[in-house]
Amino acid sequence: MNQDYIQPDNWSIIEEGFDVERVKSSESLFSIGNGAMGQRANFEEHYSGKTFQGSYIAGIYYPDKTKVGWWKNGYPEYFAKVLNAPNWIGIDIEINGENLDLAKCQSVSNFRRELNMKEGIYYRSFNATLANGTEIAVKVQRFLSLDLDEVGVINYEITALNSDAKIVFKPYVDAGVHNEDANWEEKFWEPISVKHSGNEAFVTARTFKTHFTATTFMQNSILLEGSNLSVAPVSVEETKDKIQFSYEVAVTKGQTTTIQKMGGYAVSMNHENTIIGAKNSIAKALEIGVFQLTENQKQAWAKIWEMSDITIDGDVKAQQGIRFNIFQLNQTYLGKDSRLNIGPKGFTGEKYGGSTYWDTEAYCIPFYMATKDQQVARNLLAYRYNQLDKAIENAEKLGFKNGAALYPMVTMNGEECHNEWEITFEEIHRNGAIAFAIYNYFRFTGDYSYIPEKGLEVLIGIARFWHQRATFSTYRNQYVILGVTGPNEYENNVNNNFYTNYIAKWCIDYAIDQINKIENEYPSDYTRIMNKVKLSQAEISAMKKVADNMYFPYSEEHGVYLQQDGFLDKELITVADLDKSQRPINQKWSWDRILRSPYIKQADTLQGFYFFEDHFTKEQLEKHFDFYEPFTVHESSLSPCVHSIQAAVLGRMEQAYTFYLRTSRLDLDDYNKEVEEGLHITSMAGTWMSIVEGFGGMRVRNNQLHFEPKIPAQWKGYSFKVNFRNAIIKVEVKQEGTNVSIEGNSDVEVFVNGESQLIKN
Repeated sequence: MNQDYIQPDNWSIIEEGFDVERVKSSESLFSIGNGAMGQRANFEEHYSGKTFQGSYIAGIYYPDKTKVGWWKNGYPEYFAKVLNAPNWIGIDIEINGENLDLAKCQSVSNFRRELNMKEGIYYRSFNATLANGTEIAVKVQRFLSLDLDEVGVINYEITALNSDAKIVFKPYVDAGVHNEDANWEEKFWEPISVKHSGNEAFVTARTFKTHFTATTFMQNSILLEGSNLSVAPVSVEETKDKIQFSYEVAVTKGQTTTIQKMGGYAVSMNHENTIIGAKNSIAKALEIGVFQLTENQKQAWAKIWEMSDITIDGDVKAQQGIRFNIFQLNQTYLGKDSRLNIGPKGFTGEKYGGSTYWDTEAYCIPFYMATKDQQVARNLLAYRYNQLDKAIENAEKLGFKNGAALYPMVTMNGEECHNEWEITFEEIHRNGAIAFAIYNYFRFTGDYSYIPEKGLEVLIGIARFWHQRATFSTYRNQYVILGVTGPNEYENNVNNNFYTNYIAKWCIDYAIDQINKIENEYPSDYTRIMNKVKLSQAEISAMKKVADNMYFPYSEEHGVYLQQDGFLDKELITVADLDKSQRPINQKWSWDRILRSPYIKQADTLQGFYFFEDHFTKEQLEKHFDFYEPFTVHESSLSPCVHSIQAAVLGRMEQAYTFYLRTSRLDLDDYNKEVEEGLHITSMAGTWMSIVEGFGGMRVRNNQLHFEPKIPAQWKGYSFKVNFRNAIIKVEVKQEGTNVSIEGNSDVEVFVNGESQLIKN
């Protein structure tokens, strides 16, 4: 049974009632972020129950040393940990001599959390009876400012309900934190200094090995009945990595006292002197004030929603799901900093390590292209260009030469940092997604300038890799690619994975096409690039020979391309015939059994049909979908969205809707029973794709926008906007029909169900 405690609501994620078994799951679901930092929904006050503490700073990581045996050549030197950052939210509370701890209270009632996605603000409230009999009501408000992205704001109110009370607020900042996955209570932050002045405190620490410096700061104000008491702390406690203030307030029965705490991080990525940076952030925040910061937050989110919102009429759970996904994507990455990327857990957990996977190129770029300025997507492409030298180094470690580039499966800085053999050495299809993103960016934006400026060098490096990675088979008289893992990670070290072979061929063909185009149309760029990469016509011809003679496994009996050479050797028992007690197989079966089974983790051959839809007929898609989907267990967060889109293409709306619900509510309903570890951020872009590309049928063909709208029977209507070449196009689909409109002054021709429409303002 999946969890189902989140209250359906169009704009908010709501939990009612306090349940210790749900705390870690809710810490993930109610996470907040602003692109520069993020925070799990940990309690501010001390909590002695089971919890997963997590604060995160974008771009900061720790290289955990890898130890291996005889296979060390080429193996990643480290696994990049996403670091738990110093704690800035902490506020211990003492009431009439008793510490507030929800795990130890006599009773907790009226407990409620709300993540208001429209405003970008997290609310929590409850009544509690402490062990000493004191009854209190608590209201907490927290957000991470979009305007001042180094600053978070907490407004923590306590009302004495049954008696007068002495309330002691004990706010702190603490660099003595651990990672959930740390061994032997290992720490990753080295304390440097602890400073305080008045109501401000600063703890500066540096990461071991990578030497990122972060000053974690706080500023506190104490209020009584809404009036600032302008008091200083009555005491200050310091250790080498923590500082804690104490503020005492006497309240009469019925009175409310509040601590307003501003905190956050100033880091060496952005500041030469992090303490000065922290002081400046506090000064800016104080100048604006908590009230205005809160209003600014609401306005900033209103602006984001104006462009990226998707409305669904008649299905609250579906509406909540898509907004949750869009909200989390925008909390994770806003495109302001080309040094950053989109980690699979964003700011919600530590799992997987690293900050960048092929998910960014395959799933996230379409969302950012269509809902932001095209510069945001360009920044994501530039991220990979800036790491091209590292990709070439990575390939060299594996024996490739002459500028061949293998982008890492997982990275923080361009180096491979994932220590699973099959991912590091075999899952090389990731290279193809990076090339595809360059093509996809041009297809959607019409901005070709990126390719001669930067993109072609990346395409050449990737093409060189595929040329060298392919092997000529005298047996088949064709080129083969051996020993790989495709997108289906439930098959390792297989030969001729269809998707890998297909995208390898496409990458080479596309690179050669762009070389020819740039030679003819951008001669100065062509000369510059060829002088730099030293690509000869002989090498181009050799590449083309590989692409033209690539082998694709095919079954005449089934009329389908085979996922890999040995797929039909498996015992082909469908998922429908698999005992439900065996699911999910990744938690019930040995790895050996999984590898021998026919079960597919996510779209694999069908991933190729998704990327290269125009290369195949609808009949071919149908045949492959009907063959592979029955063996697909969808135990990857990236799986349901591709299947939802393809089911919609095939007109199977009930199936498309089921897959959509699964992708949109993957975390809210905890389908994979792992939400307490964090959210599946990168797959959330797939939810957006399920509606826009699946139900909306949006495609770009020959520089023009096409829609083939379909609508699930469960919905009255839905709408979305896309920014297509600086024209904001709104699509509204109802059961009765479709309306396409435009914002701005330009006229745009679009195609709806194959018919041309001139959309005028």
